[in-house]
Amino acid sequence: MALALSGDAPTLFILRGAFERAELTRQLMDDALGLTADEFRMEGQLIVIGPLVGETALTELIETLEARGLVYYEDFFELSGNWPAWLKLFAMTEH
Repeated sequence: MALALSGDAPTLFILRGAFERAELTRQLMDDALGLTADEFRMEGQLIVIGPLVGETALTELIETLEARGLVYYEDFFELSGNWPAWLKLFAMTEH
């Protein structure tokens, strides 16, 4: 099932295999970002984190992922969250 995305702030997408390979956990993400249940979602092979609020949240998260060996675009990707309210976007992996 596709996950609805917010147009209010950036959202980060991570392949579940990359997340697990980097030994990341939900608890680490919660501790770093103070996420709510709706801000960390998993569907199939996709983990969606966001919307990310705060000026540095996205940058710090990307730095954390890269420090753990994840590669932008190959393992994770972000959307700006900067689109009009009339546009609804959904995300899911191919499989």
